[in-house]
Amino acid sequence: MARTSTVPICVGLILAWHHSILAQGTTSIAASMIVPRHSADGRLEVLAAPAPQPIIVDGLLDDPAWAAAEPVGNFVQAEPDEGRPASEPTVVRVAYGGGYLYIGAYCYDDPAGLVVTDIRKDFQREAQDGFEVILDTFGDRRNGYVFATNPAGARADEQITNEGRDINTSWDAPWIVRTRQVADGWTVEMAIPVQSLRFREDGGPWGINFSRRIRRRNEVTYWAPIPRAYTLARLSLAGNLAGLNLGSRSRDLRATPYVAAQTVRETGGPAFDQRADAGLDLKYGLTRGLTLDLTVNPDFAQSEADEQQVNLTQFSQFFPEKRDFFLENAGMFYLGDTPRNRRIAATPNVDEDLLLFFSRRMGLSPTGRRIGIDAGMRLTGQAGGFQLGALGLRTRNLDSTIPGSDYTVIRLRRNVLANSDVGAIFMMRSTVDDRSNYNRVYGVDANIRLPGRVDWSSYLVNSETPGLGGPRYAWFSSLNREANFVHTKGGVLSIGENFRDDLGFLRRTGVMKWLLDTGIRPRFASLRQVGIREMHPHVVWDYYTDHSLHRVAKQFHNGYTLFFNNGGYSEVSVNLKAQLLENPFTLDPHLSPLAANYYQWTEYQLRFTSDESRAVSVGLTGITGGLWDGTQRTLNGSITLKPSYHFRASLGLQRTSGRLPEGDFVRAIWTGRANYSFTTNMFVDALAQYDAEQNRLNLNVRFNFLHHPLSNLYVVWNEQRFTTDFPLGYPTGRPVPGRSVVVKLTQMLRW
Repeated sequence: MARTSTVPICVGLILAWHHSILAQGTTSIAASMIVPRHSADGRLEVLAAPAPQPIIVDGLLDDPAWAAAEPVGNFVQAEPDEGRPASEPTVVRVAYGGGYLYIGAYCYDDPAGLVVTDIRKDFQREAQDGFEVILDTFGDRRNGYVFATNPAGARADEQITNEGRDINTSWDAPWIVRTRQVADGWTVEMAIPVQSLRFREDGGPWGINFSRRIRRRNEVTYWAPIPRAYTLARLSLAGNLAGLNLGSRSRDLRATPYVAAQTVRETGGPAFDQRADAGLDLKYGLTRGLTLDLTVNPDFAQSEADEQQVNLTQFSQFFPEKRDFFLENAGMFYLGDTPRNRRIAATPNVDEDLLLFFSRRMGLSPTGRRIGIDAGMRLTGQAGGFQLGALGLRTRNLDSTIPGSDYTVIRLRRNVLANSDVGAIFMMRSTVDDRSNYNRVYGVDANIRLPGRVDWSSYLVNSETPGLGGPRYAWFSSLNREANFVHTKGGVLSIGENFRDDLGFLRRTGVMKWLLDTGIRPRFASLRQVGIREMHPHVVWDYYTDHSLHRVAKQFHNGYTLFFNNGGYSEVSVNLKAQLLENPFTLDPHLSPLAANYYQWTEYQLRFTSDESRAVSVGLTGITGGLWDGTQRTLNGSITLKPSYHFRASLGLQRTSGRLPEGDFVRAIWTGRANYSFTTNMFVDALAQYDAEQNRLNLNVRFNFLHHPLSNLYVVWNEQRFTTDFPLGYPTGRPVPGRSVVVKLTQMLRW
């Protein structure tokens, strides 16, 4: 028999395979064929391939650049089975060219099993399938940018500071993403403009990691493995992005002017007041590492209204910042505690006892009224081995009750050792017309990563205010160890009697807080078979004393949580509470004030949250037991409907029925929300809140159309009305409803 050469056959097979790659992008690459690449420091590495021509971002992955780029894959689970291969393969490629960084991903899966619940900007990522990338553009293993999408092509982006010490979800970049659902999964193409990122000057490698969520299995996987105790923000465990040759940085100058028109009638006001306004935001990249932001006459009428809550304490409520100018790069100005991957929002938060820099102190009154801002500037980034943040702002007078002020914040931080940093901060408020009326706060902080997954966080600050002497300091120190099975945190916060921080949020002075937060997270295969993934017995104890160690307050939370396979959870807890009232306190306007005394009580609490990826989900919290010197029954509940990823609506109730020696009372607030997403660029949101005690109804409806990248059209309607003839605070009768309509147009111009 004649011998037949196998060479032509092999060559033909190789050519056919190569051409199939060009035609189908990554679809023909089996994840098992990918050989991991490692850099000299042992980290996983992905090479960015140059794109000879711009990639058409359409989700098809058929551009020639993708065939030339080296694929990476072999994702590893963090949940539910840490260390095991992902249940579905993911193949990722990176390319660059024309001022863009391109990310292409092929997410293999059964299309019938994909879960998509939302296409809003900055959608809720935990409740659906998704793909994410984090870029550590300075290679410092601490700070980065996250870009995320889901199978429907929704966009979410955020800025990470110090491995999640602060996460800024309001950070925005003009990036593009397109997705496609295909026979064996879904594909992703991202185009991120390099100009919108600050990055290292020396051309060295960036940090990078990829994450994939398969929601029907409640599975989370990473390219560079991360223990389940942490999140994608753990940049010290990320891989390397090499091969970038971005050349010299072109000028990054963005101007965003706005025009706005509004008609406003204050509650009880005589008539509508019509006015027009205009302003300008300017962003300029001074260097690859430094960005300057300027704002003139900023307007925040489009910001979401604060959500009311039943408040049964003697302290003012904490409302988060929602204004874009103050949210961007906010993490640079943060001093505080080590973040924890709690999965459940735990209360109290250490920052609510003392948040040193709280930007709502600028441009908002203590009651939430807007104060006009003439102009502001912000400088952020890295230079000379330092991370730098500087903020300056001038506000106007408000009704002769609040004088106009100048605000200054300067923050420096330097990385030391491995994943550690030290820093300093200076903050000042001074009245424009009276420079003797001022407040200064300055101090230092350190965040040290110790062996054995232990983080040590500390700060020491002092304040200066004319006429105030004595103890004007505040300091904090904690040790935190986060691991899969055991987590433990212990610390001390001390606030001097005369400490004052006009740019911060604090509840009281002259106290020390002793804190302990510890628990275990056992997992058993037998429980997993009945739907329970993890148990979490834990305690969160906060004990407050004065500086002579006399008792002031306590909050001892003792809980047992069950995390379910589907992402829901249930918790039962016993909470021991105490508060010292130094002055009488009015809990309800219809009752006599509580007398000054030391009060102790015990609460019994049950919480349940169902699978939020389902079309119908519920959250319930029931509390019974003591309250001050009486008893309470509290129910906080909500139901959310998501018939499609275009529409979602929820209805919630916070209700407390209290019985005190002074009398009985009921406090209740109803909250309704609705959102309709026409596309990934057009949304309408509605928020309705009814306070049964005040007989007050607040409505906020916002329409938002992203007509171009970082360019918006807003239409906002607000209304406040009362449902009784003689509401609290209006003894002469029901006031005329307050109402406003605002139309605002912004347009980002780029050079």
